Amino acid sequence: MNASEFQVRLAELLGDTATINQDALGLVTVDVSAKHWLDTARTLRDHDELAFEQLIDLCGIDYLGYGQTEWETGDATSEGFSRGVEGMGPGRFRWREQPEAEEVENRFAVVVHLLSITHNRRLRLRTFAPDEGFPIVPSLVETWSSANWYEREAFDLYGIVFEGHPDLRRLLTDYGFSGHPFRKDFPLIGNVTVRYDEERGRVVYEPVEIEPRVLVPRVIREDSRYKADDIDQAADDAADDIAAEASD
Repeated sequence: MNASEFQVRLAELLGDTATINQDALGLVTVDVSAKHWLDTARTLRDHDELAFEQLIDLCGIDYLGYGQTEWETGDATSEGFSRGVEGMGPGRFRWREQPEAEEVENRFAVVVHLLSITHNRRLRLRTFAPDEGFPIVPSLVETWSSANWYEREAFDLYGIVFEGHPDLRRLLTDYGFSGHPFRKDFPLIGNVTVRYDEERGRVVYEPVEIEPRVLVPRVIREDSRYKADDIDQAADDAADDIAAEASD
């Protein structure tokens, strides 16, 4: 059964509760609502024709600012600095001007990659949290135990709450850490500055005073890949001539 045939059969088994697509590389993606998240996961695991026994990856996604770019590269030249920033994107702002993130429908998603060892097949499963202000998605730990640490990671970095998780604690950040650093509106300059105050004789925490600046990469074009050197260009032309003669 090829990918297209599998997609048709999958649609028959999951019914109207799922939307199924296939990317350019042939990987099938199943989108379901959070309401049907667990039922779909159990079907994918237990049905003999599917048999996705293994969850190999789970991650959170923040779609805030999705499809928008800060960089203007249309006027790029062959030398010097050629890039500029179109505008302030999520997370790039002055501390005292911290904006409120706009309400974005379908902002937070949970994506799972599954593997069927029985049928040698992979599948991507995705759902969106219905409430962007307080994203909650049912936990998959009961279905695939390997989801345990992945869900803790997504909770830590994106603030997605996995309902029914047996031990949902932060995994990568410190115990007293505030916020979720992989959210697109998390400030790039951090939340607080830590320094030792000699007058007080102790470490103090203060609001960040750093003025944000755009880090523009310096473009160095002295590379034969850019065909800027006459010698390199002549060598490439000679190689093309030799290849053409050999093919004749």
